[in-house]
Amino acid sequence: MHANSSSKIHLNTLKDMFSSAVDAALPDKNLVRYLPSRPSGRTIVVGAGKASAAMGQCVEKHWPEKLSGLIVVPYGEHPACNDIEIVQASHPVPDEAAEQAASRIVDLVSNLGENDLVLSLISGGGSSLLSLPGRGISLDDKKQVNAALLKSGAAIDEMNCVRKHLSAIKGGRLAAAAYPAKVVTLAISDVPGDDPSIIASGPTALNNSTREEALAIVERYNIKLPENVKALLNSEHAATPAKDDVRMSTLQTQVICKPQQSLEAAAKVAKQAGLNPLIIGDAIEGEAREVGKVMAGIAKQVLKHDQPIKKPAVLISGGETTVTVKAKGGRGGRNAEFLLGFAEATAGMKNFCAIAADTDGIDGTENNAGMIWTPELAAEAAEKGLKMSSYLDRNDAWSFFNAIDALITTGPTHTNVNDFRAIIITD
Repeated sequence: MHANSSSKIHLNTLKDMFSSAVDAALPDKNLVRYLPSRPSGRTIVVGAGKASAAMGQCVEKHWPEKLSGLIVVPYGEHPACNDIEIVQASHPVPDEAAEQAASRIVDLVSNLGENDLVLSLISGGGSSLLSLPGRGISLDDKKQVNAALLKSGAAIDEMNCVRKHLSAIKGGRLAAAAYPAKVVTLAISDVPGDDPSIIASGPTALNNSTREEALAIVERYNIKLPENVKALLNSEHAATPAKDDVRMSTLQTQVICKPQQSLEAAAKVAKQAGLNPLIIGDAIEGEAREVGKVMAGIAKQVLKHDQPIKKPAVLISGGETTVTVKAKGGRGGRNAEFLLGFAEATAGMKNFCAIAADTDGIDGTENNAGMIWTPELAAEAAEKGLKMSSYLDRNDAWSFFNAIDALITTGPTHTNVNDFRAIIITD
């Protein structure tokens, strides 16, 4: 009974930590202080991503005049704007709606003058939502490459490097289309390192990658490209605008929310609950299940040696792991695979409670934000004969956690600062 009561307390703390992490990254709490001055000319608002509608709504509340523009968001419910148009498209694989929206956005910012302003609101998910194929390739080609990238195990910066060089809008190309207007980008980071050129593949940011790097990534992950896609990557048309391109001279970029601030908010909640918080890192990458095993190793060190922090403790981390899909039909995102990897590595141990969830409210393509793990859930899984390794082999971690009612469902949060993971260790 005592163990159950203790686990319930820890579980509530973990959920409060996640809520605090999400709350710290909401546009309403971060965006206003970064708004630029009103220009003497027109202001056009454009954007894409899971948080972009909420960002647009915030801009409208605080801008001194009526606005116009277009923002693309994933299918589902989103905050409404009065005058900025909100359209929906597919994520994580693009569709025709994404292509049409991207084309419209390019048209909106073209033919502006030097006294005009383009306010670009960018957040995670924007890569698929702004999908305008580069020269000589089709949307179907992009869908094929995108789907292969998502299954390959490539890191987000690698995937976005390839996407940028196959696009007519990413990698700074949207900013180039807006020249000579001033372009101010406000971004919410969902990528390790918080590089604006990687967030949503940087449609209005300076690009640091090359088409040669994109080709190397394709080769590294053995991604089969259609011949016309290969031809584009091997041509000068895949190159993005250079840093010294005059069309890049009017850019201003500000990352308004970062994963670190959300981890720090969660750490405060943990401290108030009597735990010793340790932030491991805000940019943890790697194969999800393997990162889970590494975190299990650190948790065991805390349990046995009070290193690198004394019990009762909580290990907090963020970033974006990857999943190499090796089986068909499995369900689950990277947080599910992370937590199942952790659970397998700590099987039989009763000193850990954990949470792994995506701050956007959606883990992978499922409808849950993430999942929890407690000693009681471990016992239930054992009683039901659920073999963790079998679920991992099938890339079916979602089904494992669903079978023990361990899923956390929040719905879309309308922000996105990547994954949140916390592990409580007690005697």
